[in-house]
Amino acid sequence: MKKPSPLALTFIILAVIAGALVALSGFYVDWLWFKSVGFTNVWSTVLTTKIALFIVAGLITSLIISLNVYLAYRRRPFDVSMAMEADNLERYRATIDPIRKLVFAGISVVLFYFGGTSGVQLWSSWLLFKNSTDFGVKDPQFGMDISFFAFRLPFLQTLIGWAISTLILATLASVAVHYVYGGIRPQLRSDRISVAARVQISILLGLIVLIKAVAYWFDRYALALKESRLITGLTYTDVNATLPAKSILAAIAVICSLLFFANIVRKSLILPAAGTALMVGASVLIAGVYPGAVQQFQVKPSESSKEAPYIQRNIDSTRAAYGLTDVEIKDYQATLSTNSGQLATDAATIANIRLMDPNVLSATFRQLQQIKPYYTFPESLDIDRYTVNGVQRDAVVAVRELNIEGNPSRNWINDHLVYTHGFGFVSAFGNSVDADGKPSFLVGDLPPTTGLGKFEPRVYFGENVPDYSIIGGPKTDTPVEFDYPDDASANGQKNYTYTGKGGVPMGGLLNKLLFAIQYQEQRIVLSSLINSESKILYNRSPRDRVAKVAPWLTLDGDPYPAIVDGKIQWIIDGFTTSAGYPYAQTTSLSSATTDALTVNSNSITAQTNKNINYIRNSVKATVDAYDGTVVLYQWDEKDPVLKTWMKAFPNTVTPKSKMSAQLLEHIRYPEDLFRVQRDVLSSYHVQTAAAFYGGQDFWRVPRDPSTFGANAGAQPPYYMTLEMPGTDKPTFALTTPFVPRGGRENLSAFTVVDSNYGPNYGKISVLQLPRSTNVAGPSQVASNFEAKPEVANSLSLLRQGGSDVVLGNLLTLPVGGGLLYVQPVYVKATANTAAYPLLQKVLVSFGDVIGYDSSLKGALDQVFGGNSGTSSTGTPVNTNTNNASADLKSALQNAKQALADGNAALAKGDFAAYGRAQDRLKAALAAAIAAEGRK
Repeated sequence: MKKPSPLALTFIILAVIAGALVALSGFYVDWLWFKSVGFTNVWSTVLTTKIALFIVAGLITSLIISLNVYLAYRRRPFDVSMAMEADNLERYRATIDPIRKLVFAGISVVLFYFGGTSGVQLWSSWLLFKNSTDFGVKDPQFGMDISFFAFRLPFLQTLIGWAISTLILATLASVAVHYVYGGIRPQLRSDRISVAARVQISILLGLIVLIKAVAYWFDRYALALKESRLITGLTYTDVNATLPAKSILAAIAVICSLLFFANIVRKSLILPAAGTALMVGASVLIAGVYPGAVQQFQVKPSESSKEAPYIQRNIDSTRAAYGLTDVEIKDYQATLSTNSGQLATDAATIANIRLMDPNVLSATFRQLQQIKPYYTFPESLDIDRYTVNGVQRDAVVAVRELNIEGNPSRNWINDHLVYTHGFGFVSAFGNSVDADGKPSFLVGDLPPTTGLGKFEPRVYFGENVPDYSIIGGPKTDTPVEFDYPDDASANGQKNYTYTGKGGVPMGGLLNKLLFAIQYQEQRIVLSSLINSESKILYNRSPRDRVAKVAPWLTLDGDPYPAIVDGKIQWIIDGFTTSAGYPYAQTTSLSSATTDALTVNSNSITAQTNKNINYIRNSVKATVDAYDGTVVLYQWDEKDPVLKTWMKAFPNTVTPKSKMSAQLLEHIRYPEDLFRVQRDVLSSYHVQTAAAFYGGQDFWRVPRDPSTFGANAGAQPPYYMTLEMPGTDKPTFALTTPFVPRGGRENLSAFTVVDSNYGPNYGKISVLQLPRSTNVAGPSQVASNFEAKPEVANSLSLLRQGGSDVVLGNLLTLPVGGGLLYVQPVYVKATANTAAYPLLQKVLVSFGDVIGYDSSLKGALDQVFGGNSGTSSTGTPVNTNTNNASADLKSALQNAKQALADGNAALAKGDFAAYGRAQDRLKAALAAAIAAEGRK
């Protein structure tokens, strides 16, 4: 054979190297990313676990099946008369024999690959099994710790299923080989099966039935997680019929396996046939007919009483699994009557009514604070709270992120080396506007105002950043990165060189080459703007970063930004979940968290279609918007699921005690967790088996009245500051109403969960209305608004002449001894593409009375006999004026800054900048006058 020439050999070597680089580039790039964030142990643990499972599962699967194929061939009969063989079998043997070693090796490799691939999927189940932590709670039927069902049972059942399927494949393969090589000859009258074939197949079938006996035994425990028409868990029939049947079937299976093993020394098929008939008959009669008869003749005639103990188990377990054990339910005798001064004692709640809807104001933020087209804000903004002049104020918040699609001069250098980050944090008060209906901004502009102190405004890690950016390098007088537009600079902009610790060093040629392969971009290697001190940023979404370092967490769909310790931090809530809590009702994470907001907003990530029956908000994660640092904080220090994962991934979760005081001020109760809990609570607020069986008291979340048609969905939960009846101070809370299940839309209950860090954080309180009281629900109130002639005529006029009406969130508030509904009404011009919603009207409803005015006070006064007991801003009469004082101080600071900017622009002759500054000055002075008038 002619040897390849040196040139050909060189090309072959280069091709092999290139193929290896392409294959390993993603692998190596992933490792560099984990190294940059300090979580290489996560990467290595997952990788080594997957490799070990791949090898072990692949080897065992291949060994069991291949060994049986080998034994079947090795023990083939050599005295087979060719006259007795069919011609096609002879052809098969003639075809296979010359290449049988190659075929055998190929089968072994294929089995190893597929067995290993299936084993890799079990990496998380294996880690849970290996690191299991006790719950300290025993299930009511078997007396076993919950950890057995949550961590051990799923892996054991998977292992049993794998063993049975592998042995079945081994049996089928053995039968095939014995048949081809004459060990099985069905056409003969006697000696149809050789001794070797009979022994091997009997052993395999005996092992299959023996493992099936083990499966029956573990199926007993799985009944605690079984879904039925009525509940999750064992029912009367399961306990009294199915459970004994599984035990009997396990015993029968052991006997049948012994019959198969006995066939090793007997030549008759009578014993295996009898064992098979016994198994089938027992399965039909004991596991099918008998439980069916018990259900039909014992349970159905008196189902409510028979199932009562098991329903109670389901209620207690479900409430415990979803963190609902300590829910406080109070009867609320809501009044429908209105009187003058009725709201005077609800000072805190009325003063904090949030008229700024974060799901409407995105366009307003873009027009007033986007500044340039290469910036943007998310479709749905976030709600947080900040202490201003000693008063906690609700605020609508967002970061000014980079919008590379809006850059008019797109090219690779601009996209990846120049425009690398967003700039600034924008916040507006939730309960106040200026004279034109615009938000009253607490922080805004470029560079940002200091209403919340100084902070690092650059956003390199956010929800709308390029897939990768190359930043950093030695400091020079001509930085490459665009920082922010600046009228005072000669070229109208400030440039910047990244100095943070985030990112992966580009290093030498090899790293550049691998990144060029990863992103299919040769300029990463060729560009002179990239040097050994440059860094590359990728995997930059806060939610994606947390998901990569904690693949065992389920993450809330809406990360939110906060200014914490002089930095913009993204806060992401992480949940530990399980589907293995006995008797707890199974819930679909996707359907439970779906509402009008998640359906209609592109900035909120929907949950996957995953079934769970246990959930805890075990982790609070932060991602630094400047350097990308990821920190996982152990929020729930008692959660056994979190403790199990912390054993699997040691030193990845930081103790809760390390959270700073400022970070704790901005922790809030997660929306997706509350969505799941309210979905469960809609049924499981009922705590007695008899009432639960009847189902008359079940609730549901009302339809969101601000969405219609195909986009209509359940009303989302709302953050707001309010003081619940019977409490002595307001708190930042997440709220939701409930209406009866079954078509009616009147209000059944109002639920809040405390979202302020403190002893009451996470406490769920329910105000339950009497069934005899007909308080309108959100949908009915929305219909009443549109049905009132004055409101309908006004809205009709507002919708004409090139304008459109945008209805904001309909808030429910327990004040004045009843339920108050408040809905902001925004107006937006339709003829102008740059138009944005402005608050123009406020709708209010209490009982059967509706108020509609350009101010909240005016609308409230209409409802409560001309005097609701509130001031002009919604602040009650004779209460402190801290909110107005805070607004005044903020407005004066904005006016001072606008005046300085205008003078600077005028000195430079930049009349465009001067005009913008004057507009800001005018708005700030108007806000100051309005605030002074409210004091």
